Amino acid sequence: MKDWSTRLPPMSTLGPLLALLCACTFFAIKADNFLSGQNFSLILQQVMVVGLLAVGQTLIILTAGIDLSCGMVMALGSIVMTKFATELGLPPALAVVCGVAATTLFGMVNGLLVTRIKLPPFIVTLGTMNIAFAITQIYSGAQTVTDLPESLTYLGDTVMFGGTAVAKGALLMLALYGLVWFALSNTGPGRHLYAVGNNKEAARLTGISTDRVLITVYALAGTFYGVAAMLSVARTGVGDPQAGQTENLDSITAVVLGGTSLFGGRGGVVGTLIGALIVGVFRNGLTLMGVSSVYQILITGILVILAVATDQLSHKRT
Repeated sequence: MKDWSTRLPPMSTLGPLLALLCACTFFAIKADNFLSGQNFSLILQQVMVVGLLAVGQTLIILTAGIDLSCGMVMALGSIVMTKFATELGLPPALAVVCGVAATTLFGMVNGLLVTRIKLPPFIVTLGTMNIAFAITQIYSGAQTVTDLPESLTYLGDTVMFGGTAVAKGALLMLALYGLVWFALSNTGPGRHLYAVGNNKEAARLTGISTDRVLITVYALAGTFYGVAAMLSVARTGVGDPQAGQTENLDSITAVVLGGTSLFGGRGGVVGTLIGALIVGVFRNGLTLMGVSSVYQILITGILVILAVATDQLSHKRT
């Protein structure tokens, strides 16, 4: 019995997984088309942008921080990519690199402000959120960038799996989740990240350069926001300066629903992926049932409060 129980996922992952299975069961009963392969592919496509933002958000929350700027930084990255490709005539691959570099730079600035000036992550990222939004609007002239090269939207194309068309961007998202899971679970830097999240001072006393870990985490999160920008462009076919205005909250929702503690040091990207899928399943299922989007937002808010309350109670007991 002991051996069987040790093979189960941790409760922080098992709970969200059971919630996802219950949601799928409910909508399979209530909506006729829910269980189709095409619908599951659509759910993956709908969550791939927020899912990648949530990877970066997870890394930051694991260090007991938070990033409110991720959506706006993603929007800036998408505008840089598309305008560099269409107006400056850069090769699409180089334009994407420039966009990812811009988002990584924003992440590094966040990390430097948090570590060097000792500002709270909430305040820092609230400020850079507004800065990224302003730069995006100024640089784009608040105009959508269209007529993109086909290679910029390549990841929005699909490949066939068992008769079901799956977006290439969704496959990239899943591959990156696997890569980050491996890094967090099986490498020294991954263990250092958890140590900083559990107790920053204790980690420092053991010889871990906590400032370096935090700067790396924020910069790496910025890189993921850049990849999310690339997927956003691929999915919509345009560079939209109005994108990203709610994705910061959606990414936090995915992380919290996935069982990662807001107090840091506990959780992981597997739970975050499940959390993103929970949100996607609820929105998709309620849409198939004809429920208004207002109620979808209401239910999502209730789920977040329940998840945070559970995290709070669990933290008090430890």
